[in-house]
Amino acid sequence: MAKPVAPNGLRQDLHLIADLIEPHTRVLDVGCADGALLAYLARTKHVDARGIELSQEGVHDCVSQGLAVVQGDGDTDLAIYPDGSFDYVILSQTIQAMRQPHLVLENMLRIGRFGIVSFTNYAHWRARWHLLRRGRMPMARCLPEPWYRTANIHPCTLEDFEHLCAELGLRIEQRSCLAADGAPSRLASTRWLDNVLSEQALFVLSRPQQTGAGRPGRGAATPVRRPPERAAPAHTPGPGGA
Repeated sequence: MAKPVAPNGLRQDLHLIADLIEPHTRVLDVGCADGALLAYLARTKHVDARGIELSQEGVHDCVSQGLAVVQGDGDTDLAIYPDGSFDYVILSQTIQAMRQPHLVLENMLRIGRFGIVSFTNYAHWRARWHLLRRGRMPMARCLPEPWYRTANIHPCTLEDFEHLCAELGLRIEQRSCLAADGAPSRLASTRWLDNVLSEQALFVLSRPQQTGAGRPGRGAATPVRRPPERAAPAHTPGPGGA
């Protein structure tokens, strides 16, 4: 299933992430692929856009667009960045391919004021039904590959991810439940149903000691535990002071 693109040319899920980014901020995209999100942010929000991409082809695509992207591995290379280097660190549909996702998250929130993470939710009812009925690893509609071809080594669920954030002491600023096409889900409504009816999820994270600092986009001061009406919250000054 090909993911629909928004009017700006981005995939719908990347468009939602772009809405969270304040102008004139410092952004690092880990696993930035062809650089579509970084290029959009640099063009429309004038951010200091940087990226890490494992594949040589992806790096070539990014560099050909004039983007500051290096070839590297998010599992190991985030450790070389100094504390507080960025306002936002993005990990879109990549955490399930990390060898040590807990260390990646810790480094994201060490070098960035906010972490934005999206992933496929393997607790969705279609995945549960597929496993129950066929006894085989499910393929998500947003990632239709068999288990032996996918790069995923640590697939997870919404509940898994929230438990990990709690263990690491990370604050959930916002949680958005998404459908297979990356648009906000209209079905998820309660905490338990979110884990069953959401095919993807999008989280905004911070460190608890950052309470009182500028929020990304428009957010409340308390962690969001239900998906907002829109993925981007009401405008307040963000980390870049825009």
